[in-house]
Amino acid sequence: MLVKFTSSTSGQIMMFAPVARLLLELVGKECTARGVITTEQLPHAIQELRRAADGATSHGASDAQDPDPDSSDDDNAPDGPPIGLSQRAYPLIELLEWTRKDDGFILWEAAKDF
Repeated sequence: MLVKFTSSTSGQIMMFAPVARLLLELVGKECTARGVITTEQLPHAIQELRRAADGATSHGASDAQDPDPDSSDDDNAPDGPPIGLSQRAYPLIELLEWTRKDDGFILWEAAKDF
């Protein structure tokens, strides 16, 4: 399921529900089919997402290494390193920051609660 985040001033982004759930929980929001991050909540949301992304970056460097670089099972090998929290949070952080500059708000919408 997809979750669409729409800024009142800056456009929109979409992400899969599990990622959206993680990010919304980090900022203290319930994962309902519809919700809002108000103008007043934007600074706190940006701060919390940045804190989580920075923490994931500092801890994630060792997690991205392949535990067995000589494995011969190329069919099941990932195409690259795993995508971390900081990379997943970046588009939402950018949307929040652009929206905050213009005193806007963010709405999210999904097919159902997630």
